[in-house]
Amino acid sequence: MRNTFLAGLLLASISVPALAAEPAYNLAEARAKIAKIEMRPDTSYLSAEEKQVVNLLIQAAEKMSDIYLRQNYAANPQVRRAISVSRRADQAQLLDMFDLYFGPWDELADGHPFWGTRPKPAGAGFYPEDLTKDQFDAYLAAHPDEKAALTSPYTVVRRDGSKLVAVPYSKAYAEFLEPAAKLLDQAAAITTNASLKKFLMLRAKAFRTDDYYESELAWMDLKDTPIEVAIGPYETYTDELYGAKTAFEAFVTLRNPAASAALDKYKHYLKDMEANLPVAESYKNFQRGFESPIAVVDQVRGGGDNQPGVQTVAFNLPNDERVREAKGAKKVILANVLGAKFERILGPMGTLVLVPDQARLVSKKYMENETLFHELSHSLGPGSIVKNGRKTTVSDELKEQASGLEEAKADVMGVWNILFMMKKGELPAAERPQLFATYLAGLFRAMRFGIGEAHGKGAAAQYRFLREHGAFEWDAKARRFRVNDDKMEAAVGALVTAIVKLQGDGDYEGVKAFYARYAVLDPEAKAVIATMTHIPVDIQPLYPAKI
Repeated sequence: MRNTFLAGLLLASISVPALAAEPAYNLAEARAKIAKIEMRPDTSYLSAEEKQVVNLLIQAAEKMSDIYLRQNYAANPQVRRAISVSRRADQAQLLDMFDLYFGPWDELADGHPFWGTRPKPAGAGFYPEDLTKDQFDAYLAAHPDEKAALTSPYTVVRRDGSKLVAVPYSKAYAEFLEPAAKLLDQAAAITTNASLKKFLMLRAKAFRTDDYYESELAWMDLKDTPIEVAIGPYETYTDELYGAKTAFEAFVTLRNPAASAALDKYKHYLKDMEANLPVAESYKNFQRGFESPIAVVDQVRGGGDNQPGVQTVAFNLPNDERVREAKGAKKVILANVLGAKFERILGPMGTLVLVPDQARLVSKKYMENETLFHELSHSLGPGSIVKNGRKTTVSDELKEQASGLEEAKADVMGVWNILFMMKKGELPAAERPQLFATYLAGLFRAMRFGIGEAHGKGAAAQYRFLREHGAFEWDAKARRFRVNDDKMEAAVGALVTAIVKLQGDGDYEGVKAFYARYAVLDPEAKAVIATMTHIPVDIQPLYPAKI
């Protein structure tokens, strides 16, 4: 269970008799671990037209939150009741309350019985609550003609007697998707930017048809506008049963042209980065598109899966392999969120993770670089693969294990690619110590989310693998770690090799064994994390209701 500490706020805010017996917790103490940050993005340079468009997109983002509440929490009767009686409440506030309760900070309190005696269903609101993965696999094997619909990223699975039926998102969430589509249509009618108009019209159509391909291509082609918006069903983290169903989310952001242009040069090295991977040629992927635009933005509003839990500092979309093969993927860095996380979390953590002479090497520059190259690395390595003579994808073969391993891959491959840029002279080779110090401190930032969460689990696996390979050692006197730069570089390469092979082989059981061995915190890691109680676990950005 994750974020098991917010029943008090739920009780104070929602009149649901079934929750009345919940015991009280020190909410203020627990809530203080999440730092609320007022975000004040600069919007002064927007035209009146652009401001109108952004405000309509903010309203559409709120519809993504309405849907996400039902996707992530509606499997629980108490939560269903809370949602139903709160239809006139501030949905963003309701989402905030649920997410802080059910999100990833599982170290903040002992387990709390809000779910009764049952854990949160692995399938969240996407599947029947009592459906297990083995039962689902058995049903799919017995009904192969239904598999495509039932495992589609854009359907929910429901029971109809003894049968399982696939309900399209456009039907299941019509009461929210139709208003969202109308808002996008309104925004499209206002904007005079041709590329933005095309994307908004196609995405509105996709909300009504569940066919997102053309709108994903149009999103990749956005240009000549400060408005950078991603809105729709994207990530599969919420589906812990099968790793197939996409959660709705929104990022309403404003592009920084100068910062975006400064980083744009790196995308031209993507083919070289692919060639430089420390794996056999058969594992390298030159079939994806390498356009991969890069945007540095300030976020003005989030919605749905973007709001709860761990706050992302960047995203790399779309996830559709067909689009990636045609056009690559767009990397978007959320500069204002990243900056807040460095100042409040990563910077102060350096002195607790590393010996003093290395702690001062933790830098915002390399947090930014690691974030960028993490996103670039999502475009590298296996995607579409062949297993046992049949064409398939890494995601299809690794199922619910795919997302977590992909995040771990992007972390360590990002470091590998920064080293490559240093060898190319694009970044100073003398800054290798800053890179490694920032990377190791960043692993501890992620491990604090708990190893039951995808990013935290991936970080724990990286930590243990690298430590086994001598990348850093424990200084018992200082009770801190010391990085060995040369061994760290070799270990990073070995870890990239191991993860890419697991992906390229579509080795589901191998991934489970990898995590069983490495995604375990040792006593020293636990001791360091225990010293961080005064540092926020994460931030909660507070965005303006309109601009």
